[in-house]
Amino acid sequence: MDRIPSVDLKDFVSNDPDRKQKFIAEIGKAYEEIGFVALKGHFLDDELVDRLYSEVKKFFSLPVDVKRGYEIPGIGGQRGYVSFGKESAKGKKEGDLKEFWHFGQYVEDDEERKKEYPDNVTVSELPEFNKVGKETYQMLEKTAKYVLRALALHLDLEEKYFDNYIHNGNSILRPIHYPPILEEPNNAVRAAAHGDINLITLLMGAQGRGLQVQRHDGEWIDAIAEPDELMINVGDMLSRHTNNKLKSTIHRVVNPPRELWGTSRYSIPFFMHPISEMKLDVLDSCVDEDNPKRYNDITAGEFLNERLVELGLIKK
Repeated sequence: MDRIPSVDLKDFVSNDPDRKQKFIAEIGKAYEEIGFVALKGHFLDDELVDRLYSEVKKFFSLPVDVKRGYEIPGIGGQRGYVSFGKESAKGKKEGDLKEFWHFGQYVEDDEERKKEYPDNVTVSELPEFNKVGKETYQMLEKTAKYVLRALALHLDLEEKYFDNYIHNGNSILRPIHYPPILEEPNNAVRAAAHGDINLITLLMGAQGRGLQVQRHDGEWIDAIAEPDELMINVGDMLSRHTNNKLKSTIHRVVNPPRELWGTSRYSIPFFMHPISEMKLDVLDSCVDEDNPKRYNDITAGEFLNERLVELGLIKK
């Protein structure tokens, strides 16, 4: 496979059973073979996307000392600002060449769940920043819900199997700024090769070159979306839950050619996480003689904490 397959969510939400089944088959095949799809027909409109990028660029243009005022100690970077070079890929000591922001869940119907998460951080200099972040978060969460419903059917589960696990889940919207490269990077790239922690990731901003996906034969291919597409990939939690039937694929963001070092890159992934008590135990339907159980039982919360330690965002 030399390119990322494209699917249209409108097929799944149509009232046509044949179109719905076509979507399930296409996304299931793509996630078993390469772990990525480009998705049309999502719930983001162009105006919302334009507003979000405008606010994100304004935020990252603020003075460094202002941005650092929104870096909240003691929460592992789960809300607010994370400064340049702080995060590194698992097993890599060099920090990635990026800075980013985290919007988290907006719990409105469960006081106990609300206490579990840090509060979202309000940027006082930009009155529209938090508003547009919340709108985008909720539209991406809605899109992810339907993708997971399709995957549940592909896995022979009940269609709404994931719904209760993702309602008020620990999902994160992460606007990322890869600043201009001012000097020869010392073995550092914009985002080193990694797999995502969560169930699925919905990525805005994959229209230009930079994002690369590693095929199962080890070759890297460019993952470039059309302007109206999101790039959506399987995360380690879902891969683990399905005993690697659905593939969490290693990917990276490479540095641009030297002539483009002076340019910024922005991308905005939405990391769909379940609630912390979801059991990621391997599904019985994904185990057979040829595919024995590969993973120990663990909850989503335990797995997330392990990975945040490995990423250097939480200290042991």
